[in-house]
Amino acid sequence: MIPELAGYITRSEGKKFLKLRPEIDERVITASGLNANISLYIHIPFCRSLCPFCCFNRYLFNEDKARTYFVSLKKEIDLYIQRGFTFSEFYFGGGTPTILMDELVSLIDYLKRNFVVKRISLETTPREITEETVELLQKAGINRLSIGIQSFNDDTLKTMGRVFISGEEAKQRLFMAQGKFDTLNADFVFNFPNQSIRQFETDVKMFKDLGIDQATFYPLMASPHKKDALERRFNKVDFSREQRFYDIILKELDQVGYDASTAWCFSRGNKMIDEYVIDSDDYIGVGSGSVSIVNGNFFVNSFSLDRYAALVNSSRLPVVGWRKLSRSEHLRYYLLTKLFGLEVDEARFRERFHTGIKKALPLEILFFKLSGIIRGQEKLKVTKQGMYSVSVMMREFFASLNGLREKYIENQI
Repeated sequence: MIPELAGYITRSEGKKFLKLRPEIDERVITASGLNANISLYIHIPFCRSLCPFCCFNRYLFNEDKARTYFVSLKKEIDLYIQRGFTFSEFYFGGGTPTILMDELVSLIDYLKRNFVVKRISLETTPREITEETVELLQKAGINRLSIGIQSFNDDTLKTMGRVFISGEEAKQRLFMAQGKFDTLNADFVFNFPNQSIRQFETDVKMFKDLGIDQATFYPLMASPHKKDALERRFNKVDFSREQRFYDIILKELDQVGYDASTAWCFSRGNKMIDEYVIDSDDYIGVGSGSVSIVNGNFFVNSFSLDRYAALVNSSRLPVVGWRKLSRSEHLRYYLLTKLFGLEVDEARFRERFHTGIKKALPLEILFFKLSGIIRGQEKLKVTKQGMYSVSVMMREFFASLNGLREKYIENQI
């Protein structure tokens, strides 16, 4: 009952992020007053095949379009440099960022020429992992490599539309990259239609046996139309069984030294994660379909490759949707992201908002404490029993954003 209630409340808050103005007052996008830990997310929206469950902005790979896109990315980053932004933490997502390795390496070199680069996280798929690619990524200075495994079960992979590699081959690709980066992460999806509890339990046990640094387990977060399409093709998306999947993660990984870095990510030791919404109070997303939050402003880049390129070529930020968050919306968003990271620091909250969290959000904190989701005083820590509730909250929030992505993709906004 508690997870469902927490999810319902978050879903209501998440829908507010969908109400955007079509244009932004670019004066609000300024580095003035920001702390130093703002991150840069870089979106590469090209894939060799399109997975039916993915809601991110992505296109089938076309080399000419992809090379043009990398040029546009540098121009967009230049626009932020001109506005006084500086970054030291970088996160590449997609799509498939390794789709053109020469362009990727060139872009990373460009970042190093313009910023003091501390850490880079990059995601890819097993089909992209070769000895040559791993060596190039090492030389480029990638600190965290995340490989989208999704499952080791061949039947599940086939259902997910990932017919390009078998579960056994995916294991081999993980071994190829293990020990070559500060952090190697494997991504998995759970509660996919037709995915059985037993299949998923086997996936988690296989991951344990491999001894990989880190795993991130994503609940299915399909947008409305994608959910309908999955249910027409497979079975009903059944959230009533989701906690059974989640309990397997907690049970199996707790036994072998994996600690929760977020509600979805489990690491051996202190490892880099890819959830910049946790580590960074503000972040910029560049690339077609990226989102950003800066000083309480939420804004969205164009999902159309042509419109994206036209805007940056005219020296304009490619922003096509904007919402100035109210103070209460900003406070709740901040609380949600820190709960997702399993700890809310009272001192950091006060530094950010110039008030105490219990004064700013008294009802929310009371609810979370009475329901057993958090405990503590100066540092509010998510309890083990509260982790699933936090997972549901974050799933509902991201599902709302996926609805926004769906709208912008379909209308090529």
